[in-house]
Amino acid sequence: MRGEERRGEVLGWVLGLGVGRGSTERVHSGLWRRAEFAPDFRAQFFDPEQWAELFQASGAKYVVLTSKHHEGFTTWGSPHSWNWNSVDTGPHRDLVGDLGTAVRKRSLHYGLYNSLYEWFHPLYLSDKKSGFKKQEFVFNKLLPELYDLVTRYKPDVIWSDGDWEAPDTYWNSTEFLAWLYNDSPVKDTVVTNDRWGSDCSCRHGGYYNCEDKYNPGKLLKHKWEKCTSVDTFSWGYRKNMKLKELLDLPIIIQDLVHTVALGGNYLLNVGPTAEGTIPPVFEERLRGVGSWLKVNGEAVYSSQPWRVQTENSTLPIWYTSKGSTVYAFLFVRPWKPVLELSAPITSPSTNVMLLGYPNRLKWSPIQSGGLMISLPLEIFVGDLVWTLRLDNVK
Repeated sequence: MRGEERRGEVLGWVLGLGVGRGSTERVHSGLWRRAEFAPDFRAQFFDPEQWAELFQASGAKYVVLTSKHHEGFTTWGSPHSWNWNSVDTGPHRDLVGDLGTAVRKRSLHYGLYNSLYEWFHPLYLSDKKSGFKKQEFVFNKLLPELYDLVTRYKPDVIWSDGDWEAPDTYWNSTEFLAWLYNDSPVKDTVVTNDRWGSDCSCRHGGYYNCEDKYNPGKLLKHKWEKCTSVDTFSWGYRKNMKLKELLDLPIIIQDLVHTVALGGNYLLNVGPTAEGTIPPVFEERLRGVGSWLKVNGEAVYSSQPWRVQTENSTLPIWYTSKGSTVYAFLFVRPWKPVLELSAPITSPSTNVMLLGYPNRLKWSPIQSGGLMISLPLEIFVGDLVWTLRLDNVK
């Protein structure tokens, strides 16, 4: 577990229950008063069983809930955030605990997002004014809250954020992580990301995030995760979002395949409403991914990057592998009944299948290397991604 995500668990969903990141300047300027938001966030229709069923149907293996975003509001009854949490005000409910129970009931791993810094907290602002020479916020608010979160809910993932204004020495990250990995209730199971100080991103952590919507474009030696959002303009919920501003299903699946082929995990954000519901347009995306994974999931779950991640054949192709089985993903509907792949090295025992199609496909070796595959064009409908399975190839 240390230094690497669990193999095969490459898909997750993250839920934002805070003020959107794009709101920072207006919040700081005092145009908005944070306390006025709490009564409007009621989550009266929040049904954790319904949410968990959706995440399971999406094919996710882990779920990450925002326990506290940069505005400091906690979605559990934090004793260190008096009257600025979901139990004392707003929903009057322990959202972290209720969702965790429902998610784990379905054998999904449960993670918690937590922002280190808080826009408004007077202790943080005082520490910042001192050039982070003081740590009043860290020892009186941040660390006690983190210890409480871990001890109470025992998360499988801690997704840290809000670290970039100060070094890890200010956040006292090494001390907390030493406790987490050696003495905490989750010391043998927990996974953490790399956002523990302004000097840590893409350098330290069980897995790397590096930056939002990160894609290295190459195979990395260290486990990494791409976090992105269905809404391309926000990590929260926007009442004025437009369909053209959302990732459509084919793009999401292609993005997932790119990520897995390069050895990464894929974390997809959907923003719930203040009433505690997941908008139908987000639900449609999640269930669509789940339907695709029911057919193509064997090429994703527990797969490994192959010796070749992509090739420019007659169509753009991306690869994953499991031992002597190689999976080739087609992003474009074939326009002719043959497909040439140059990367696989065949043998007399090579078999070729199209996932979701019952019959073996005919193929022939190419003298210069690779193979030519005969395709049943009648089944290539829609605009999704199709997967070829090649057994006994190198």
